[in-house]
Amino acid sequence: MKLQRIISFATLAISILTLVLVLKRPAPVAPALAPAAAAANAQSFQEKVNQLAQPKVPGEGESEVRINSGELSAALAQAAGLLPLAAPANTSTSSSPSSTAASPAMEFPGAVPNIKDYQVSMDGDIVRGQFLTEIAGKDVYLTLAGHLGAKDGYATFDATEVKIGDLSVPASLVNEVLQKKLAEQRDQLKLPNNVKDLKVENGELVFVEK
Repeated sequence: MKLQRIISFATLAISILTLVLVLKRPAPVAPALAPAAAAANAQSFQEKVNQLAQPKVPGEGESEVRINSGELSAALAQAAGLLPLAAPANTSTSSSPSSTAASPAMEFPGAVPNIKDYQVSMDGDIVRGQFLTEIAGKDVYLTLAGHLGAKDGYATFDATEVKIGDLSVPASLVNEVLQKKLAEQRDQLKLPNNVKDLKVENGELVFVEK
């Protein structure tokens, strides 16, 4: 009888600890930016996307477009409606919807729903994202890290770290489900025709043009 009570108390304590860790806010993966700085990063991201969309000069060698963590975070926040759209740089063409829109492959279609906040950081060849979402009526932080790459013209992602709140989850348990989800949204992961590779290198997102 005593053993059963001890097991019951231990199970209850573990359940409470797990719940606390899940609901606990983890350490941020990137410093918060002032609205003006975030808007500037979003504008810089758009300019680099526009650069990526420009046709290459015949005979020009392989080139790269590099995007830093701040620019990527701002673009994700903008795509999720967490950051106002940047004003067009050229007002004379602002009446044309296509004049200021990003390349369709760069608009982050199918972004995770009900996301209240985004943070993205890149370190070495690892990209790490932290997302605030709502689960069962509670705000929960999801942290996901891994390797970003490209295969057969599509972006790929292999998770190496998963946390729900402050609770670490084995990436091996999540990767199979994640890969199935990515396969379902494969069309949304197609790279622009002029991009032959995608990677994270020296803390930056790198698009390698053909």
